[in-house]
Amino acid sequence: MHIGNLRTALFAYLFAKSQNGKFILRIEDTDQGRYVEGSVDVIYDTLRTAGLIHDEGPDIGGSYGPYTQSERKDIYRKYALELVEKGAAYYCFCQKDERESESAEGGYDRHCRNLSPEEVKAQIDAGKPYVIRQRIPLEGTTSWNDMVYGEISVENSTLDDQVLLKSDGMPTYNFANVVDDHLMNITHIIRGSEYLSSNPKYLLLYQAFGWETPRYIHLPIINGRNADGSISKLSKRHGAVSFQALVEQGYLPEGIINYIALLGWSPKSEQEIFSMDELIAQFSVDGVHKSPAVFDYQKLGWVNGQHITMLDPQVFIRDAFRYARIEGTALESKWPKLASLLQSRITKYSDIPEKIAFLHQLPEYSTELYIHKKNKSTLGSSKAILEKAIERLSTLDDWSEESLLSTMTELAAESGLKLGPLTWPVRIALSGLMATPGGAIDILYLIGKDESLKRLSSGIQLISKENLVDEK
Repeated sequence: MHIGNLRTALFAYLFAKSQNGKFILRIEDTDQGRYVEGSVDVIYDTLRTAGLIHDEGPDIGGSYGPYTQSERKDIYRKYALELVEKGAAYYCFCQKDERESESAEGGYDRHCRNLSPEEVKAQIDAGKPYVIRQRIPLEGTTSWNDMVYGEISVENSTLDDQVLLKSDGMPTYNFANVVDDHLMNITHIIRGSEYLSSNPKYLLLYQAFGWETPRYIHLPIINGRNADGSISKLSKRHGAVSFQALVEQGYLPEGIINYIALLGWSPKSEQEIFSMDELIAQFSVDGVHKSPAVFDYQKLGWVNGQHITMLDPQVFIRDAFRYARIEGTALESKWPKLASLLQSRITKYSDIPEKIAFLHQLPEYSTELYIHKKNKSTLGSSKAILEKAIERLSTLDDWSEESLLSTMTELAAESGLKLGPLTWPVRIALSGLMATPGGAIDILYLIGKDESLKRLSSGIQLISKENLVDEK
């Protein structure tokens, strides 16, 4: 499910729940040529995983079923014929697209609009296939008050006589939705702004039937930022754009939902991190923007990181494990400890392998990392500290965190240093990185005694080599 579709579903859900209303799931499968096997399951799975639980739908029923449009075919035909009788629709026997380019606007030229009843009957009796088209008024305007975009008026002369019922007897999306929205007592419809241009046709159908029109809420499109800084409609070139792809990358469903809620909507408070209940409590159509939203993966990461930090640690330990790829390694038994270091330091689960890569293999690094002004760390002082650390740690039998902390604290005191300045060069030698999840004590514990002593020795050799070069 595309992020844009999910955002529409989310806003519909939040609006319905904030008004103590019902959120309806309807499967719109009238275009059988575009039907994809398994796509309905994706809808169910996505809504369930995202926490958007529908009150009525094909799987749970309700008062207005069936909720799958392909099962309502006879209903649409009845209403299409009613429009023909009222003069608001007509039979069209033109072959698909054969008269599309002959009109001034490039749409259907209304060739069959004024056929006499006798001509229509003759064509039907002859077995000629037909569609039923909407008879759009040629004059006047159609207006409505959109809850986001305000008052909108469209000249009827700019609208085409759209197909309502196709030659196979199936309705078009546009017609089926109007009929179903009325029969299912839908009071509010939330959809993307790309449907603004079709809305006058829907309103004219409601007028033709004499039905009360629902309120319309059209949402701004979602754009992505291109490499050159410009923006365009969100697509795969911008990164993952489906809910499933984001979940597979290790974003939490609640993090994705929180971020998507902020795409085109602003809460009345400064709050940015929301639970679903908090979103429902604060959601208001007044906060929906008219201008397009820009999908920002960096902001998504920040929001998701906040949700990861708030997870129950046991949940994080369970769910993040498979991303760490440490099954069968020495680190597996120390996963709870490693997880505690990672939970507040990642934006998504798939960040974990890169974050812990140094534990598996020491990367190449520059001795400049040992030089740290605040800690008064130089190459010379770093070498001396590493030598002392090897001397003390090599005799240590208890490699527990408590023992390591006690040993390094004693060494710092003996050296006339605080623990931070003492462990700076130790951490650099162990990781080869400026920033790491956890400090020197944590890393010593995680990689074990033999690997720790090996890396500390390598650090001394690297510094010695650097000094030799300097002397030359």
